[in-house]
Amino acid sequence: MELTGGQALVAQLLEEGVADIFGIPGIQLDWAVDAIRSQPDRIRYIMPRHEQATSYMADGYARTTGREGVFMVVPGPGVLNALSGLATAYACSSRVLCISGQIPSTLIGQKHGMLHEIPDQSGILKSLTKWHGIAHRPEDVPALVHEAFVQLRSGHPRPVAIELPPDVLQAKGVTTILQRAEFNRLEPQADAVKAAATMLAQAKFPVIQVGGGAAASGAGKAIQALAERLQAPVVMTDGARGLLDDNHPLALTSLGGRAVFPHADVIVAVGTRFIDGIARPTHASGDTKYVYVNVDAGAAGAPRAPGCLVLSDATAAAEALLEALPSDARASSTEKIGKVKAWSASQTDAIQPQTDYVRAIRSSMADDDILVSELTQVGYFSNIAFPVHAANSYVTPGYQGTLGYGFNTALGAAHGNPDRRVVSLNGDGGFGWGMQELATLARDGCNMSVVVFVDGHYGNVRRIQQRTFGDTFAVELANPDFAHLASAFGLPFEKVDSPSGLHAALTRAKDSKGPALIAVSVSEMPSPWALIHPFVPSPVTPPANPLG
Repeated sequence: MELTGGQALVAQLLEEGVADIFGIPGIQLDWAVDAIRSQPDRIRYIMPRHEQATSYMADGYARTTGREGVFMVVPGPGVLNALSGLATAYACSSRVLCISGQIPSTLIGQKHGMLHEIPDQSGILKSLTKWHGIAHRPEDVPALVHEAFVQLRSGHPRPVAIELPPDVLQAKGVTTILQRAEFNRLEPQADAVKAAATMLAQAKFPVIQVGGGAAASGAGKAIQALAERLQAPVVMTDGARGLLDDNHPLALTSLGGRAVFPHADVIVAVGTRFIDGIARPTHASGDTKYVYVNVDAGAAGAPRAPGCLVLSDATAAAEALLEALPSDARASSTEKIGKVKAWSASQTDAIQPQTDYVRAIRSSMADDDILVSELTQVGYFSNIAFPVHAANSYVTPGYQGTLGYGFNTALGAAHGNPDRRVVSLNGDGGFGWGMQELATLARDGCNMSVVVFVDGHYGNVRRIQQRTFGDTFAVELANPDFAHLASAFGLPFEKVDSPSGLHAALTRAKDSKGPALIAVSVSEMPSPWALIHPFVPSPVTPPANPLG
């Protein structure tokens, strides 16, 4: 059929199952946006107030729905504005498609100073994606979009990007819409599974560590079954929280990992960048053996200790290992791991007021409600202390540590999960980077509570400066009156100053089923970093043998 490039783009996106696009229109995208406009019952175009929000929203959408997140921006400054969200998605193994405009195709690279032209936009996008393509004719567009989804649904789940020049979007060509790309899991090699299963069958105390790759694979059921067969504790990194319900007797956070890694004779690292050379000073012993399960062979390379690589999707590998293991029942580890859970709780319970705030938030939420945790003191603490009971319900920026990502990312989660309450946990510093998106929250009536802890500073920067230099610099914030800010956007607002007040406000907000802004007045909080990070002064030392 003869279609414009813009029509071909939308037709192939619909074939791939795309229902939502986060984007801000602009002249280079006019023919794509018009094609979207012509399909109002099949595809939703969600427009935030800043291009930075488009990529963050797509990431939050992808990581909480299990569907691909798609965003669309104009070239040049539009792409540059969206890069922090793209970098976060890259760090967190998130299935995000960036659709970028371009300058006219015949002028790319000519340096004539065209509107929104930047040097080597393609190279910039390639640096933060696993695959990239650019269309040169309208006939190219369906295959390009299809290949983007082939890449998103196979191998390492990371962002991809396509560039569409305006002349290609406007031109007509005879195009063929391709059949939807299916998920293609990387299956493990039989000899690798056999070798790993032999190591695990002989292990006296195996430990499984799972990361964002396992979460992206949806490997929770398979990992739980494997752990129960082995009676092995499962240490969940920040990106894998919820893979097992924290109430499961074998489930541990990274804090609990400090107590079990030194006693493990075999560690199975599944979908994680687990690096023994970094972990060993406070974690694993020198005699530990390793099984690395990953779609990326580099995840088993130096500086990691040598081990058995199972090059595979996490779900497929866990299922294969379970099938290869002897079916003999092992003695229960519940009592041993219960001691580790109790030790972990004793460490976190001592951190106040963070513990009480975390409990206040958790008790106001259903098990499958979603928390998007920002880089703020209660947020840092939540990585090890917030109980997570469902997969795809706890979101962090991963190793990218992107300050200001949280509110925008939570908006994407809320748009993708209208029946689940989303709680966006912010500090006043990070929230200031995206507070204009209160307009998006109000316009769309999202089922979402926005919590802002207000202390008037970049709190963690202030603490580090004080500790390192004995003084502080450039950390004070000039905040808005949050009540007036909420009123300006027509949003419900509450101001509280205690955990009990926060719990009550969150409960009322959830009952309303609509948006709400809650400001929490706090003073400086004690840092939980000694519990979270092994390289800060006076790290927490686990007991000699909490398993004993």
